[in-house]
Amino acid sequence: MHHSASQQQARMAPKKVSLAFALKTLFIILGVDMLVILLFTVIGDGHPFRKEIFTPWMVATSVDLYINFVALCVWIAYRESNWISSLLWIISVVFLGGIATCAYIVLQFMKLTSSQASSEDLIYYVLLRTPHKNDTRTKRKTFFVVMLRILFSILGVVMLGTLVYTLVTAGSPFRMEIFTPWMSATLIDFYVNVVALAVWVTYKEPSWICAVFWIILLICFGSIATCTYIVWKLLQIQDPAYLVLVRQAVKVTCKPEAPVCFDCLTYKFGLSWRILFIDDCTYLFNNNNVNVVIIALILKTIFIMKIII
Repeated sequence: MHHSASQQQARMAPKKVSLAFALKTLFIILGVDMLVILLFTVIGDGHPFRKEIFTPWMVATSVDLYINFVALCVWIAYRESNWISSLLWIISVVFLGGIATCAYIVLQFMKLTSSQASSEDLIYYVLLRTPHKNDTRTKRKTFFVVMLRILFSILGVVMLGTLVYTLVTAGSPFRMEIFTPWMSATLIDFYVNVVALAVWVTYKEPSWICAVFWIILLICFGSIATCTYIVWKLLQIQDPAYLVLVRQAVKVTCKPEAPVCFDCLTYKFGLSWRILFIDDCTYLFNNNNVNVVIIALILKTIFIMKIII
């Protein structure tokens, strides 16, 4: 049993390393492409700080883009260990857009250790600042959750109002004269950030159907869908705001010498936590409901019996 479990982990490791490599490569390519497009647009069409560039739909697209930037900058502010690095990265995102977004994400993948890159949940290590143990700021955590709900609710309404106003005053956006060089560059920048959001949504959602549904909304409705999704996820948590970044599961910490970890079928059973079946694990649940804990213990017993048999 011990040997077969180790072989299972060994087979899974290359897959996860490949995923980390694939995502890192994806954002490198997107970042380089965005840099080339930016340089090409500056050379061919001049600088973007000209009044004639800011047509109604260019303004609406810019608002859409920067609302998505807010979501990214909130993550960066949380992710960075000090305010100086946070501020520098946020300024980079504001001025360089998708180039800085891709650079930051690639940097987070490069920081992964080999064990993290081969983890069953490698995106967890990219998204979260570590460690979270012994965090004494418990009184402020719920406050942050509420403030983020309000912030993204307001931003979503602002973008919806901007979209409706632009449609009424400037007509349909599906006209060739709207797509100036800088408008095209802005749209590409916008969708580079949508790719980053889509990776996160795919990681968060329990099924491909849900993920595809939300990604389509992100593509079609932009930051309105972004804000809706974030607020919806924030409404599902009461604890630290950073839990909105990860799946509805609390990460457990296993000792390095632990022989094998099995992810429970969390989403198959519709439960909002993860169980790792191993003696040397710290079991943590983000749901204090007694019924949930009882079901967890039943599932644990079933899995252990299957392993023994």
